[in-house]
Amino acid sequence: MKELKFSEFDISGEINRALDDMGFEGTTPIQALTLPVTLDGMDVVGEAQTGTGKTAAFTIPLLENLEPERVPQALVICPTRELCLQVTDEIRRIGKYLNVRVLAVYGGQGIGGQIAELRRGVHVIVATPGRLIDHIERGTVDLGGISTVVLDEADEMLNMGFIDDIERILSHVPERRQTMLFSATISKPVLRIAERYMRSPQILRVEKKHSPRIDEFYFKTREEDKVELLDWILTSNDIRMGLIFCNTKRRVQRLRKQLSRMGYSVDEIHGDLSQSKRERVMERFRKGRFNLLIATDVAARGIHVPDVEVVVNYDLPFENEYYVHRIGRTGRAGSSGKSFTLVVGREVHRLRRIQSFTGKRIKKSNMPSPQEIRRGYEEDLVEVLRRNLKSKSYGDSELLGNLVSEGYSFRDISHALLDVLESSK
Repeated sequence: MKELKFSEFDISGEINRALDDMGFEGTTPIQALTLPVTLDGMDVVGEAQTGTGKTAAFTIPLLENLEPERVPQALVICPTRELCLQVTDEIRRIGKYLNVRVLAVYGGQGIGGQIAELRRGVHVIVATPGRLIDHIERGTVDLGGISTVVLDEADEMLNMGFIDDIERILSHVPERRQTMLFSATISKPVLRIAERYMRSPQILRVEKKHSPRIDEFYFKTREEDKVELLDWILTSNDIRMGLIFCNTKRRVQRLRKQLSRMGYSVDEIHGDLSQSKRERVMERFRKGRFNLLIATDVAARGIHVPDVEVVVNYDLPFENEYYVHRIGRTGRAGSSGKSFTLVVGREVHRLRRIQSFTGKRIKKSNMPSPQEIRRGYEEDLVEVLRRNLKSKSYGDSELLGNLVSEGYSFRDISHALLDVLESSK
């Protein structure tokens, strides 16, 4: 499916501006397939895997349908609390210039705060089935003004036994509405829901591709050891083209300075750069003018370079989908790739949520000891020395002669030079 620009669709300036802020430079396949249909108000059943941009695919038409009045007009039903929170956050970011009020309704937190927010007025409700039914039974939510319904991860909701809850919720929603159903698989039970509760839905499937061959690893480390560990990862993998992700512009800028001082060929890309500057940096990267690109998530989706061998998450991303988008920059065009994630302290809990989200195991690697790092550095240095000794002739050195005359052996002098070189890295 050809990638399209969001500007090619009939999308409001406020939404386009928010998409630009988020670094969404072009559509994913599921967005390109469904937006022409959903922006016209038609019902749709969309099939695509997790992490392929389904949330934005339904959020954009959902937001376009909203009226200023602060009453519930759109309802998104999710199978889990975690997905409920992720979807809520995405809708807020895409709708930030529309001043849209979004409420996450799920179990596991006090219902009183949710009731108070509903009384103050919201435009969009993102809910798990059980807690939403609780509100319906209490009379604390009015779904009579809902004009858009989204069933997200419908196959997962059916697997979890939510079919009766979904049918009960939909009985409280007006029949004249737009309904969008998104699912990783379109099974017969999913189609039965579509037939019963949707109006002539278009069924749109993203062509399944072979999963990229990406070996995923993580290291537990300390914040103060990150640069040294990153140096070891880069040198031990002999990277010709790599991407490094940080969570903020300042982190990107600081890391670029550190790696430049260490002799790496590196540049940066982030949201504060103009579009023309970003394009120039990307063109230089594609042509191999430098080896390492440090980026924020704002720029991640616009990075399409087939030869990236390694992705390093210098900072663990805040969002599960960002992890998918980051590591997806390697292992492209049928090649294999590697990803390394640096995890500090309690971030290991967030890493477990990412693994649950992706359904893939991220293998733990042990951080090398200082002795192992030094040994690797020494091996690289020995190789350089061997090449020089084979290809060049060296005359007597006055400096070395003076040190030997002072009683130092060539062995001691060599170790001292090694220390000097290592401290200057």
